[in-house]
Amino acid sequence: MAKVDINEFTLKKHLQTIRPTDPQILNQLDFGYTYDGKVILLFEIRPVWNKINEKQNIPYAKIKYYKTKKEWKLYWMRANGNWELYQPFPQSSNLQQILEVIKEDKHHCFFG
Repeated sequence: MAKVDINEFTLKKHLQTIRPTDPQILNQLDFGYTYDGKVILLFEIRPVWNKINEKQNIPYAKIKYYKTKKEWKLYWMRANGNWELYQPFPQSSNLQQILEVIKEDKHHCFFG
C-alpha cells in the first residue's frame, strides 16, 4: 500500500479551491506549489509578458516546517524579493490553518 503524505494531500485540496474554473482564465492564471517535505513554495503560473506561449512561476508564499518545534512558519515575499516572516500569524502546527490565512490574505501580502 502506498504511503500518503497528509501535507501533500492538504496542498492539493487547497489548490483546487483557489484555481480558476474558467479555461480562458486558467490559461492566463493558475496556481502551483513545490514541496520537499520541509519547505512549501506556493506560486502563480502566468504567461511571460512578452512571450505568451512561455509560462513563469511567480512565488507568493513560503511555508517552512521546523521539526524541533513541530510547527510551520509562514513567510511572504516583499517587493525587493526577500522573504519575511508573516505577522501577526507567524506559525502553527496545523498546515490547513496556515493555508486559510494565505487564502484570506487579511493584510494583502500574498495577492496584493
